[in-house]
Amino acid sequence: MDIKDIQNLIKFVAKSGASEVKLEMEDVKITIRTGEVGKSETMVYQPMQTMPVEQIAQPAVASAPTEAAATSAPTPAANEEESKYIMIKSPIIGTFYRKPSPDKPVFAEVGDTISVGDVLCVIEAMKLFNEIESEVSGKIVKVLVDDSSPVEFDQPLFLIDPS
Repeated sequence: MDIKDIQNLIKFVAKSGASEVKLEMEDVKITIRTGEVGKSETMVYQPMQTMPVEQIAQPAVASAPTEAAATSAPTPAANEEESKYIMIKSPIIGTFYRKPSPDKPVFAEVGDTISVGDVLCVIEAMKLFNEIESEVSGKIVKVLVDDSSPVEFDQPLFLIDPS
């Protein structure tokens, strides 16, 4: 595990809202603790050998822009129009992909009719690809996330017209 993987893990834990995560592998033991708002996050990297503990601090402010963007209110007209649609939301934090692989077609396009259990996208989290299945039947009205974009927990992904 290199420093870039560790930094990505810190960002992932900070966005997840978990207060502490411990990861143990063959030669590495990592503990990540996140504090309250205003306090910094602490990451402890401890090799299993007798090497000293290295600490890396990340400020909690890093996730503030995403929270500010998520709280901005849509216009009343857009809100009324979207109220008749069902919103499919992300069940996990990760990277959103519309295709199973770069050379394959997208799972679902705008205008496609979907059924319960149809795969709409995949979300990559910690090098695992999780298929996101539809919980409703209907027609896809809008895809709310760009391909290969990071997504938050409970972030809207698709608008579905159930009629």
